[in-house]
Amino acid sequence: MKKQTKGWAIAGLLAAGAVGVAAGPALAHHSFAMFDQTKTVTLTGVTYQFVAQANHAELHFYVLGPDGKLAKKDGKNVDYGIEMAGAAAVAQQGITAASFPAGTIFSVKVNPMRDGSNFGSRAGGTAIVKCPWKKPPAPGKACDSVDGSEKLGSNTF
Repeated sequence: MKKQTKGWAIAGLLAAGAVGVAAGPALAHHSFAMFDQTKTVTLTGVTYQFVAQANHAELHFYVLGPDGKLAKKDGKNVDYGIEMAGAAAVAQQGITAASFPAGTIFSVKVNPMRDGSNFGSRAGGTAIVKCPWKKPPAPGKACDSVDGSEKLGSNTF
């Protein structure tokens, strides 16, 4: 009987170890070291895609320049993406594919990538501010300056 109990104990330890090894990558996920959290940039743009993923929802958009027009580089619209919390978490804040259909004009504060690529992380605790449909902000302004704008995710912009 003692041999059988010892066998179960070893099997239990092996199973616990296997779970620990499998859980390691899930817990590690990734750090935010790739984002420069010492910088916060305010961007205004026009949504072209919302990606709902379990780990991180993403919002992809074309950037509006300081003149209020689509920014261009080499004749193409400048695109940018932001990473947020998981789709379920941001949905609780009203941030979904349905609330950000293609063509939605919005402003967001981001911590940009350290490598300078056009991607960033939504700055913690700040709202995404949607402009009313087809009403962009004045040149050099963000959507929080437009009458009828809507803050999602926070009351602070």
